[in-house]
Amino acid sequence: MAADDRSRTRDLLEFIPAWLLLKVLGSLPRTAALLAGKVIARATFHVHPKLRKAGDRNLELAFPELSPDCRRELLLAVFDNLGRLLGEFSHFPKLAKNPIEQIVVYEGLDNYERAAARKRGVLLLTGHFGSWELCAFAQGRYGRPLSFLVRPLDNPLLDKLINTYRELSGNKVIDKNRAVRPVLETLKRSGDVGMLIDANTLPEEGLFCDFFGIPASSTTGLAVFALRTAAPVVPGFLIYDAASRVHRLIFEPEIPLVRTGDFREDVRVNTARFTKAIEESARRYPAQWLWVHKRWKTRPEGEPDLYAPQETARDLSSSRRGATA
Repeated sequence: MAADDRSRTRDLLEFIPAWLLLKVLGSLPRTAALLAGKVIARATFHVHPKLRKAGDRNLELAFPELSPDCRRELLLAVFDNLGRLLGEFSHFPKLAKNPIEQIVVYEGLDNYERAAARKRGVLLLTGHFGSWELCAFAQGRYGRPLSFLVRPLDNPLLDKLINTYRELSGNKVIDKNRAVRPVLETLKRSGDVGMLIDANTLPEEGLFCDFFGIPASSTTGLAVFALRTAAPVVPGFLIYDAASRVHRLIFEPEIPLVRTGDFREDVRVNTARFTKAIEESARRYPAQWLWVHKRWKTRPEGEPDLYAPQETARDLSSSRRGATA
């Protein structure tokens, strides 16, 4: 079998169960889909040690005061949150036709509206909080569609499937590897652009700034777009409220840009400020951030791998002292 044939076969073998899962969950009542998502997530917790270990290590780095039992309890809540994300995502075809108000409510909408009124477009600073796919989807259903940057999946079949769901509410997906022109064109039309800025980046794609007291390689894209276009930057996060059983789409006050006249310094300072906004929300809602992602995987030159088994308290102390912003 040729390499292309093997690749197509592998893509198909990955696509079919994912398609079936979304369709089966989507056919269930929403409450049943959310419960099924939780069951799947809990099973993943127990059978996927790499994710479990990465999450525990991240919590150890961010909250060294927590006991192992507390970290485990928090990590279980994180997986429950991922199950909720799966359940909600499977129901996007239904949510595209039905009212969204009973599922997602706004908080701080005036922060967004003040920024949008300036007619420069809005750069929405967000991260992997709560059911983050529902965050953009709800904004579209409320009549405020946006474009948002995503990394294309390696499997083109899965990529098309996921993006089809994402765009059901009128939003547009932008390939983050080819983002410059479409982002600038969207902002020029006073459109909104959402950017997830909380993932680890390669050294050539970002810079190191403080995240929970440890240098973290952070994307500079949001700061560059904001400085070049003067579009306002508004943090927005989707947080699940267990008491009311609804998601709150929270818009925080605009983060004013720092301009010193030195573009590189401006990128550094503003990237650090944007990353701080992510940290503050992760501290406020620790059970709803994606701790299973290796946020500190990229290290400054000469620093040890924070996820290696031989990592010591002395190495970690050095990393904390080496925070650059």
